[in-house]
Formats: sequence, structure tokens, C-alpha cells
Amino acid sequence: MDLSATIPPQFGNLSFLVSLDMSNNKFHGDLPEELANLRRLKYLNLRENQLSGSVPANFFNISTLEKVDFTYNNLSGNLPENMCRHLQNLEYFSVYSNLLSGEIPQSIGECSRLQTLLLQFNQFTGPVPKQIGNLSMLVDLYLGDNNFKGEIPGEIGELRNLEYLTLDEVGLRGPISSFIYNISTLQWLYLGQNNLTGNLPMEICLYLPAIQGLYLGQNQMTGSIPKQLGNCSSLVELYLDANMFTGQIPGTIFNMSTLRTLSVRENRIIGNLPSTMGQHLPNLGAILLGQNNLTGPIPDSISNASSLTSLSLVANKLTGHIPNSLGKLEFLDFLNLGENDFTSESSSDMGFLTSLTNCRSLRTMWIQNNSFSGHLPNSIGNFSSSLEQIDASNSGIKGIIPKEIGNLSSLQSLYMDNNFFTGFIPTTIIGLKNLQVLSLIGNSLSGLIPGDICHLSNLGELTLSKNKLYGPVPACLSNITALRYLNLDSNELNSSISPSIGGLRDLLRWYSSTITGLNNLINLSLSHNRLEGPIPDLLGNVISLERLDLSHNNLTGVIPKSMEELQHLEYLNLSINKLTGVGSFGSVYKGVFSDGTVVAVKVFNLQIEGGFKSFDTECEVLRNIRHRNLTKVVSSCTNLDFRALILEYMPNGSLEKLLYSQNEVLNLQQRLSVMIDVASAIDYLHYGYGTPIVHCDLKPSNVLLDESMVAHVSDFGIAKLVNAEDSVVQTKTLATFGYIAPEFGSEGLVSTRCDVYSFGIMLMETFTRKRPTDDLFTGGLSLRGWINDSYPHSLIHLVDTTLIEPQDESLEKKVDCISLIMKLALDCSVELPGED
Repeated sequence: MDLSATIPPQFGNLSFLVSLDMSNNKFHGDLPEELANLRRLKYLNLRENQLSGSVPANFFNISTLEKVDFTYNNLSGNLPENMCRHLQNLEYFSVYSNLLSGEIPQSIGECSRLQTLLLQFNQFTGPVPKQIGNLSMLVDLYLGDNNFKGEIPGEIGELRNLEYLTLDEVGLRGPISSFIYNISTLQWLYLGQNNLTGNLPMEICLYLPAIQGLYLGQNQMTGSIPKQLGNCSSLVELYLDANMFTGQIPGTIFNMSTLRTLSVRENRIIGNLPSTMGQHLPNLGAILLGQNNLTGPIPDSISNASSLTSLSLVANKLTGHIPNSLGKLEFLDFLNLGENDFTSESSSDMGFLTSLTNCRSLRTMWIQNNSFSGHLPNSIGNFSSSLEQIDASNSGIKGIIPKEIGNLSSLQSLYMDNNFFTGFIPTTIIGLKNLQVLSLIGNSLSGLIPGDICHLSNLGELTLSKNKLYGPVPACLSNITALRYLNLDSNELNSSISPSIGGLRDLLRWYSSTITGLNNLINLSLSHNRLEGPIPDLLGNVISLERLDLSHNNLTGVIPKSMEELQHLEYLNLSINKLTGVGSFGSVYKGVFSDGTVVAVKVFNLQIEGGFKSFDTECEVLRNIRHRNLTKVVSSCTNLDFRALILEYMPNGSLEKLLYSQNEVLNLQQRLSVMIDVASAIDYLHYGYGTPIVHCDLKPSNVLLDESMVAHVSDFGIAKLVNAEDSVVQTKTLATFGYIAPEFGSEGLVSTRCDVYSFGIMLMETFTRKRPTDDLFTGGLSLRGWINDSYPHSLIHLVDTTLIEPQDESLEKKVDCISLIMKLALDCSVELPGED
């Protein structure tokens, strides 16, 4: 009905009300406590509204309640400890997708008639209460997407009527309780995205005969995939991705005629794909086997999986030709065969592409990073009108880009980087009306940039760098208001076609006037061309610019004042030009000297309070100290309006970046080495220099790593020199929250103990991969308190999961090492400055 109002408290006067359904509206505000007066109420449905505040405690005294549904609201606070003491008739309780927090009350086990309990998508913490095992009538149990800790309680195995169990994305650790495999009624089991360990039982289908959905992805499970999984006659969904399973994929899995989804991505699976793959899978909709170590060819039998919509074999070691039989998969929607070693049947053609034109539902085709060495066939224009994405980068493709590619009217992204394409960019590209990304980096394309490209009004990224293009850049590019990335570097954009026009001046004129129309531009790269003259004083109009590369040109004059307005600029390269001055940015940029030396240029923002002082402090501290674990100053640059330090460049970035990277993992030895380096730097600052220096802002983002992974402490902008006699100074400048010693944060008292405290917090963060400002640390809980409460016996559950593998032969030694590290961290971060 789309009603919008608060719930009137007068509803509490309806003393004979049995059922209240106000679902699917826009009721907002708090739940009125007067609803607790409805002593005959059995059914309350308030799902899909905008209610906020807590659920009144006296509401749980309505003993007649049988169904309560608060799904999809904004309720917060805790559930009362005695919530089930009076709800003996409750059969259905849902607070699915709210903002509730705290622990699940242990009294939940007293709701003895409960059949459905939906607590998913909240912020509940603490352990999963074992009292849930008392709910013998429970059929549906949704606990996923919360912040639990500990292990899965074995008592859940007592729920002998349970059909649906979800405990995914809740932070649980340890092995899956063997008691769960006793629930013979279980049909859907969601345990993904935790830190669960152990093996799958060999007789899993015997224990779970009714299982239809098994979701165990993104854990740390080991061992082989049981052959007996093929006996799960009802299995529809199987997700084992992102674990540490080894061995081969059992051929029996490909005999499950009921299977609709098979996902075993990101494991350590080896061997060839079974020759019968697809032969007995008429209902299979998705095969996701990417990021393993599979070898051999794709079997022709794949074409028998006639219902297949998604096929991903990316990042394996598959070889041979891509079979033409893929063209029989008429429902295929997503195809990712990238990062293998596939080849073409013929150097003159890539025939499998012709067969794929029969896949009338295909929307995504990724074949990047292979070894095809063939030509794109003209038949590429016959692909379905639904095709939206093509990635054929780094695949050894040669020849011209067929003009028929302009027939793909629905195409949104086209990546064909680093191949051997020659000839012109076809003018038929105008037919790609929906194109958002065009990337042709690193080919041998020549000729002009076609002016028709300006008709692609949705184009957001245009990358044509490292080709042999020449002539003027189309001025009409300024009409593409969606353009965010423009990279035209390493071409020959000049007057080769019409020297009488003065092509260089035309290019500069385009550069000066067109750029101001690109208000959404984030990346602009025109390096390695022949730009001349001054940088236009219009760059400030491109307010969102993050990367600017104009290096290797012939630009002259000073950097314009308007560049100071580029607040989002993160990367600037103006090297190999003839510039005589720079502006002020308030950031650190990568710079390149004419001899190729790479440096970091730290430009101080003098418009903010303390900008001059920060520069002076850093100069005073850094000009005399020398240590292998401190950043090295190459030079400095100053004038009335500008301050900058030129520092040694650190190619591996900061400790913070590597700690939280999705692609790189620091092992235990590397982290320990980094922190020893930091300790050496702090020891030097405190005791190795005439006057003790307190850094005052130690944190992972201020620890930089060189190419050998040696750590260097950086950023001395708020450092303090402390007289040995005084040992303490006072300041009004505060450091970063979470790393500040208590006396520093509350009283502004600075001493060497402040750095010691921050070092202790850094140690904890480095080995737990938890920031001191993590959402976990609320309600008085801190990173230090979290560690202290678990020290020394439960530390293994807090340590970054990438550091410790259950099967590691040196597990015990690693745990002992981390225990000693955490003891040091706790000693360093005692909360009273005089405490030892």
C-alpha cells in the first residue's frame, strides 16, 4: 500500500487484536512500547518497512505470539537476554537484514516450538549459542552475515528436523563439527566465507542423503574432494571454491544429473579434465574451475552439457585448441578461457570464434593471455547482438581488426591490448553505439585516430597508447562527456599528414581547449608524443583528474597555478620536458629524472594550517640523521610559494598497502623482518642521535618498503626533538587515532614511550591484519584488549589466517613465535606510561 507514517501507539489499545500485518510499506520511527499491551496477538508482520530503534523489551512478554516478522528494517540494539522466557508458542521469528548487535541470548533455547529462526544480515557478535541445539522442531536456521567468533557448536547436530542452515560470512574458525553430518534431513548447508578447516568426510552423501546445496567456498579446507560426492543424488549446487583442496576432480562429479552449478575455483586441483565432462550433466548451468592447475585440452564432450550458461576455466594450464563444439551450447552466457595456453588450429584464422557465433545468448567472452597466433575472422561480426564484453588481450593475435567488428552494436567493452594488430582502426567502430571501454594498447596500429570515434557518446575509457598512430587528436573528443580515461602516449601525434596546417600547433591547441570539456576525466596520458609549448592554464577545470602523464614531450615554461586545484591527483609525471617550475599539491608523486632515476616527490600543501611547519620539521629531522631503515632525502626544493622534498622511491609501497592487498601476501618471516627494521629505526631515533627524536605518528602507512623489502620509516611531519634532561615535551598536534599513546591523546605529552606504544599496536596489526579502528572494536573493546583477552592460549584464532596453515609442519614453532611477538606487543602498549 506504500503507506508512510509512524506506527500509532494507540494500536496498543486494540486488546482483542490477533493479527497485525503492516508489511511492505514505509512505516518509520521506533516501535511503540504500547504494542506490548496486545495480549492476544499471534501474528505480527512488519517486514519491509523503515523502522528503527530497538525492539522494546516488554514486547517479548506477549506469550501468545506465534509469528514475528521484522525482516528488512533498520532495527538496532540487542535482543533481551530473557527473550524466549515467555514466548513458548513462537514458531517463526525473523529479524533478517536489520542492524541488531550484541550476542544472541542463551534463552533462545527456550523457544521450544520454533521452526524458523532468521537472524541473518545483522551485526550479532560473540559465539553461536549452543542452546540453539535445544530447538528440536527447527527447520530453517539463518545465522549468516554476522560477526560471530569461535567454532560451530556441535549441539547444532541435535536439530534432527533441520533442512536449511546458513552460517556463511560470520568469522567462524576451526573444523566443521562432525555432528552436523548427523542431520540427515539437511538440504541446504551454507558455511562459505569463514575460516573453517579440516577435510570433507569421504561418506558425506551417506550422512547427508537429502543435500541439495553445499556451499563451503572461501574457507581453508584441505584434503581431496571425495569421490563419493557423485552419490549425492539430489545435489544441485556445489561450491568448494577458494579453499586448499588438492588432487584431481573426481570423474564421478560429472555423473550427477541433478547438478546445476559446480564451482571449484581457486584451489590446488591438478590433472586433466575428465573426457566425459558434460556427458551426463543435462541440467548443469555453471562450471567454474578457474585458478587451479588443470592441464590438457577441453574435452569435446563439454557440448553435451546443453543447459550450460557459464563456463570459466581461467588461470589454469590448459592447452590445445578450443573445441568448435562449444558452439553447440546455445544458452552459453559467460565464457572465460583466459590465462591458459590455448593455440589456434590455423595461423590464418581462429576458427573456434566462428563456431561461437552460434551461441546466441553469449554476453561475455574473455580469451585473454593465450597463444593463439591466428587472425580474427570476419565472422566476428556475426556474434549475437547480446555480446557485451570481449577481452582478447595478450593472446598473440595478428592481422587487421576486421571492419565487421562494427556490427556488435551491444558491445560495451573491447580489450585487445598487446597483440600484433596492424593497419588502421576501422571507421566502422562507429557502429559500437554502447561502447564504454576501448583499449588497444601495445599493437602496431597506424594512421589517424578516426574522427568517427567521437560519436561513441558512452565511451568512458579510450586507450590507444604504444601504437604508431599519427596526425591530430580529434578535437571533438571533448563532446564525449562520459570520458574518464584517455591514454594516447607513445604514438607520433604530429603533422605527418598536413604539415602546412602546423600539426604540432594543432595538437597543442586541441590539448589547451579540449581538455576543459572533459570534466569527468580521471586519467590523461599523452607521454612520448611531440607536445610543445606551455602546459595550458586550464587543467584546474578537470576537477576529477587522478593521473596525469605528460612526460617525454617538449613542454616548456612553468607548471600553471591552476594545477593546484587538482585535489584528486595521485600520479603526476612531467619528466623529460623543459619545465622550470612546479605548483603545490599536498601529496606524494612518482617522479623520473632525465637519467631515468625514479624518486618520490613530497609536495607540501602550504594552504593548510601547519604546512610550512611540517616541512620545516621534516627538514630539521631528516637533514642530519642517517640510518638504513629511515627514508633517505635526495634533495629539497623551496621558494616563497612552494615546498617539496625529493625522497628515495620505495617500489613496494607501504606496509599498510601490502597488509591489506588482495593480491599479495606477506609471510611470517617477511612481517617479522619488517617490524625488526622498524624497531631498529626507532632505536636509532631514540638513542642513536644526539637529541632523542620522537616520530609521533608510527603506523603501517608510514612504513615504506624498498625493492628488497627492507622497511624504511617515513613522514616526520609532526616529529618532536626531546631534550634528554626533560624526557617529555607537550604538543597540540595529535597523531593518528588508534595508534596514539593515552598520555599523548589526552594530555599532549610526548616522550619516547609514545613511539613504543605505537610500535606495540603496529605489531598487533601486522600479525592479525586488523586495524585498531576495525568495526570489530566497539563498545569499549580495543585491538589491545582483544589480543590481551586471548593471550596466550587462544592467539591462533586471532592471527591472520594467511600466516598459519593447519597442515604446516612448523605450525607449533610459528605459534610459539607469534605468542612471543604478541607478548612484546602487549608490553609495549601498556596503557599507563609508568607501567612496565
